[in-house]
Amino acid sequence: MLKAEKVTHLSHVLLKGLLDKNLITLKDEEGNVRRAIKHVIASELKIGEDMDKLVRRKLESFSRKLPEGSPEWEVLYKKFMREEEIKKGR
Repeated sequence: MLKAEKVTHLSHVLLKGLLDKNLITLKDEEGNVRRAIKHVIASELKIGEDMDKLVRRKLESFSRKLPEGSPEWEVLYKKFMREEEIKKGR
């Protein structure tokens, strides 16, 4: 999980980039928009963390224990993570 300061920094960078490139027009104060961006970033990070936990539990449930970071573990982690992403519509 990113620290709150990094999420705040990302929200500033993202909003500045969108405004500098005229990709958006604000209909609310910048502070409110930044707070909304921070909320979305935090929500997405939480979803990613939950998916990571779920995939790790699935890998730990195997009768044959796979060492984390081994080639087989990595392949299965990516496969299960992709399956979870598809389930979540990502």
